[in-house]
Amino acid sequence: MFTLIIRALIVYLIVLFVFRLMGKRQLGQMQPFEFVLALIIADLATIPMAESSVPILHGIVPLLTLVTLHYFLTIITKKSEIFNKIISGKPVIVINPRGIDYESLKNLNITIDDLFESVRGCGYFSLDEIEYAIVETNGNVNVLAKKDFSPVTINDISSFCESDKRSTNLQKIDENTIPITIIADGNINKNNLKLANWSENIINNILKITNTKKIKDILILTVDGNGKIYFQRKKENFIILNYNNLKENL
Repeated sequence: MFTLIIRALIVYLIVLFVFRLMGKRQLGQMQPFEFVLALIIADLATIPMAESSVPILHGIVPLLTLVTLHYFLTIITKKSEIFNKIISGKPVIVINPRGIDYESLKNLNITIDDLFESVRGCGYFSLDEIEYAIVETNGNVNVLAKKDFSPVTINDISSFCESDKRSTNLQKIDENTIPITIIADGNINKNNLKLANWSENIINNILKITNTKKIKDILILTVDGNGKIYFQRKKENFIILNYNNLKENL
């Protein structure tokens, strides 16, 4: 029993040393090769700790080998931009001023729902508020909002006070401003269709109005409580429609 305790302490200290060498990044901030290394280390560390019949060096030597490999990969990625792109990839723009980049989503194997979740995590609930959204090499999504929807800064507050304005253009997020996804990547969300109190006949009429041949051609269609519709066909620019203005045609 005492031997197992000593082995566990030794392995723990070595693994701690390894992760200290990797820096202070959180798990979600790791590059792909660092994440793979972390998984392998976790697996290797359990072998000498749990199996007393396995020599402890059989666990320590692979760990130190991986540390050495990680050290040289880090140096190479810093020195060579081409090698860095091969190992870590490169940031990809998934939303631009024209709308969602369908091809980029396909290449990254990201769904519309995944994109919406990431965008909401950045504090934006409507796609037309976004100028650019970029998927970083570690998988995080960063958003550059359009000017009218950018976060308020100290300078904005100062300008507001100096001009003695009595109102602002800041939007309040309430139930009416949160969009409901009706169609994502050519698939109708039946639950959201009921939630929006829409019928498939409304969708068919929107297809006619927008000269869209079939539902499969639609990349995204959302509607909020104020009737604002965000509509985009695959590989095309997005458009904003107003459901209240379309009622006569629908």
